[in-house]
Amino acid sequence: MCRRQEVGGGDRFQCTRRIGTFLLAIWLMGDGATSQSEAAEWSLSPSLGTKGVYNSNLLLTPLPHHDTYGYWITPAAELSGKTERLDVSSRLAADIVGYFGGEDRQFTNVFAPLSMRYRTEQDVFGFNGGFTRDNTLLGELQATGVVLQFAQRNQWTFNPTWTRTVTEKLSVQSSVQLSDTTYETARLADHRVVGGSGGLQYQLTERDQVHLTGSYTDFRTTDSPLPFQANFPGINMSLTHVFDESLTGTVYGGPRFLSSTTQTPVGSVDAAETVWLAGASMMKKYERASVQVTFARDLTPSGFGLLIQTNRGEVSGAYDLSETLTCGLNVVGMLTTGKAGTAIGGTFPDNRYVSVAPKLTWQFLEWWRAEVSYVYRWRDTDNAFSSAESHATTFMVTYSPPRFSFSQ
Repeated sequence: MCRRQEVGGGDRFQCTRRIGTFLLAIWLMGDGATSQSEAAEWSLSPSLGTKGVYNSNLLLTPLPHHDTYGYWITPAAELSGKTERLDVSSRLAADIVGYFGGEDRQFTNVFAPLSMRYRTEQDVFGFNGGFTRDNTLLGELQATGVVLQFAQRNQWTFNPTWTRTVTEKLSVQSSVQLSDTTYETARLADHRVVGGSGGLQYQLTERDQVHLTGSYTDFRTTDSPLPFQANFPGINMSLTHVFDESLTGTVYGGPRFLSSTTQTPVGSVDAAETVWLAGASMMKKYERASVQVTFARDLTPSGFGLLIQTNRGEVSGAYDLSETLTCGLNVVGMLTTGKAGTAIGGTFPDNRYVSVAPKLTWQFLEWWRAEVSYVYRWRDTDNAFSSAESHATTFMVTYSPPRFSFSQ
């Protein structure tokens, strides 16, 4: 994994070398698979974005603070390839970021995902994974609603899947999950997640599909002063119903049997409990608009060195005002609690988090797009004097030249 450093540290040669190795593997995997097919269509879509940022409270702190200004430069390239049996896609991107004012920081985010699907008459083999280097205030805050230290996070993920069709209505599915997360500060705890799942998918009717899954997940810290390990086997059942061509709904739920061990200076502390996880989503599409509503209760790893339970509700929508003008809105609310562990530096308090983010996108030229957005964020914890809020605005211009296509 990438070598740990403090934010804004020096040489990142080891991290760059591993990213290069991963990108080479992408090419070899795709080229080796397509060599068995008659032809493959490849496309490359480059882009360059620049963004100006203002944030009244970047760290969402209740303590005295100053306004922060910044810039983002985002080069990206979207790669895709397709044959009769194989689909490969990736979007390689980087964020070159500079903040000044309340926070003087310079850092670089890197995104190197990979998605592959290979089909035979009865089987579908898939892979999702890659490397992500981002800031905790960008990725982990939106996923968990918890504000960590201002630090860079390096995360490798590997998720191979296999689906086999048994009959026209019945299929068997399995997957493996592996993620390794490190932080470039000693104040947060690196951690690793390993797991797997398997189950059955059955098409009850033309509109109804049921999915029954058994899973096992193991989470452990790798450098915490209070080592923590947890595993939680579980069962999950989901039902998807297609109401019509424009409306689809899904509900799911099941128990997780959580067992954990926390190492303390005076010995180990064991705990066990049953946690019920559930979720639901509804998506509606209109001629010029779309709306999605989701709710999910999940167990999520945290840089605090423990598992946390997130209760997340989200509403998002988009509306095409014209052929070139689109408005969107995203609203997120979360309640987060600690599960079976002690956070670094003390107990983990309950967290409440809300974000409201409207935006307006304008395709003002064939290859040029402008976007203006506003984000309101609020958080509160059970600690005294812990409520905080922030107001942020961004203006972004993106240049996307014509796509390059070629055959092999």
